[in-house]
Amino acid sequence: MQRSFTLAELSELTHSSLVGNPAYRITGVEALDSAGPEDASFLANPRYRPLLKQTQAGVICVDSQTPLEEGKNFLVSENPSRTFQTLIEALLISPENFTGFEGIHPTAIVHPSAIIEKDVQIGPCSVVDQGCVIGEGSRIASHVSIGPGVKMGKNCQIHPHVTIREKCTLGDRVILQPGAVIGSCGFGYVTDATGNHIKLEQLGTVVLEDDVEIGANTTIDRARFKTTLISQGSKIDNLVQIGHNVSIGPHNIIVSQTGIAGSAKTGRHVIIGGQAGIVGHIEITDQVMIATRGGVSKSITQPGKYAGSPVMSLADSNRQQVQLRKISDYVKQIEHLENRLKELENKIFTSPVA
Repeated sequence: MQRSFTLAELSELTHSSLVGNPAYRITGVEALDSAGPEDASFLANPRYRPLLKQTQAGVICVDSQTPLEEGKNFLVSENPSRTFQTLIEALLISPENFTGFEGIHPTAIVHPSAIIEKDVQIGPCSVVDQGCVIGEGSRIASHVSIGPGVKMGKNCQIHPHVTIREKCTLGDRVILQPGAVIGSCGFGYVTDATGNHIKLEQLGTVVLEDDVEIGANTTIDRARFKTTLISQGSKIDNLVQIGHNVSIGPHNIIVSQTGIAGSAKTGRHVIIGGQAGIVGHIEITDQVMIATRGGVSKSITQPGKYAGSPVMSLADSNRQQVQLRKISDYVKQIEHLENRLKELENKIFTSPVA
């Protein structure tokens, strides 16, 4: 059934100030340029401000600095994007968003020694091996494999086709998106005298602390004998590779297709852009931002913004990019100077001696 709210109800729900008709009713959400009279929308970037005049949205979430258009409804707050997200969740979340299976599904296989706390849901065809502990209120979807000795905290959400291998530990409220692999073997081999690669058994573990989220098809390798750590509140996007014995600090953001090699370490509030590459056995200090495709080949000891491969300060990288765009002009100037120099040399050496 389609949900519907008055603007007065939405104002109260989002703790925002209403400018407009409190009885006006909203049933959906949409972008500014395609919203209709029954849709809510939002403006978070000033570059889209001209759309305020054109939009047909029934209500627009804005901040207090945005000039308001006559004859339109607004929800004014300090964070319009967050306000709009609350509207999305209020209007779009319904029972159909969630599985219809309750409790432990008959096709799930749970080892007798596993401890399953109250209000846990385990979906069809999932496996929970020996010695596991699944915390209260956790939700395990279908076709999930949880290996021996895994410890999972409260209110975790494990989506379909996730693999959590032996002895890994998850804190509270951990989210694993579909296809994530936690605790795969680290990539470690020794090469013998004949050139054969001999596997080093990876017997450590992975720890995901509270409020960590791991994206779809991201892989986090177990340490060789210690711990690969993803600290509290860190969020990792899809298709990221975290090598063995890596330590990710609290509240990091790591964007898609980034690769972090073994034993690298990041500090607090580090942001790593998509397709970045970080070599092993280095450290990145707190409050560092690495731009897309940044290549980190040595430790970063100063907070700030970095870009390039190998990375340098963002200002230096931008300056270098400007210079590279002018490289054709520089080549022409050098060729001109070389030709001019040859002309001068010819004049000097061919001029008659007085």
